[in-house]
Amino acid sequence: MVELILLAAEGDVETVSDALMELDALSVSVEDADADSEAEQALFGEPGMPPPRAGWQRSTVKALYPDEEAALEAATLLLAQEWAGDVHVVAVQDVPDADWVRLTQSQFAPVEITPSFWIVPTWHEPPAQAEQIIRLDPGLAFGTGTHPTTRMCLRWIATHAPELSPAWVRTLDYGCGSGILAIGAALHGAQGIDAVDIDPAAVEATSHNAQANGVTLRAGLPDLAQGAYPLVLANILATPLKLLAPLLCAHVAPGGHLVLAGILERQADELTAAYAPWLRLQVSDRDDGWILMTAHRA
Repeated sequence: MVELILLAAEGDVETVSDALMELDALSVSVEDADADSEAEQALFGEPGMPPPRAGWQRSTVKALYPDEEAALEAATLLLAQEWAGDVHVVAVQDVPDADWVRLTQSQFAPVEITPSFWIVPTWHEPPAQAEQIIRLDPGLAFGTGTHPTTRMCLRWIATHAPELSPAWVRTLDYGCGSGILAIGAALHGAQGIDAVDIDPAAVEATSHNAQANGVTLRAGLPDLAQGAYPLVLANILATPLKLLAPLLCAHVAPGGHLVLAGILERQADELTAAYAPWLRLQVSDRDDGWILMTAHRA
């Protein structure tokens, strides 16, 4: 493998990246050319939302090619464009061979939810203390247990299941992603589980992951969710959670619980206000700037 490294101004980053992909780059990445210097700039954006800017004032654009000939040809064709006058080649260098699968796997270890409840990638042995495990490989779909929002939801399920799970005769996971919350609930005694998502790929991933973990649930598009549920889970983001407030609250059965995640600490008040006409939300957990909000219908 060979890496073509270019220097581009912020205004050219998107055009350069698109051009490199058109020129058969295997991958393209963008970094701050002034990283680790006094000129370094931080780009902040909301999780799950498009980045506020395409790049930095001085951006390093890296493209991966199968060999030097392909990289040089791409550089020649790109620099020949009229708009590329401020784009410069920094280097064309070999990328050492590596077992990328093993390297990727080495970055993911088992994730502890509680001392007895763990998420364990398929290439790891479960920890000795794990009494309940979810087998789920990172990268398959959103919701792998590595994000604070997912961990907090699963931690709430695990800690409340001994008292509440007998009442979980119906459970709704709204915006199921990989199905990890639905699977976690099933492993802790929940029944009649409906896992829904607007993305058909998420529905398919949820069905596959449920089967792999030996749990039974129904996965489908949002219209699958009907009636009231003693437990309603939704790990999405603050904006869609606000829009879904009347729908999600309508699904919470008398005596039931609503568990919401995907919320930043500074968004607590606006979520509380959005749900106030139906349920009283409270902050039940915090993790790395994110919060878990829950409500109980009397």
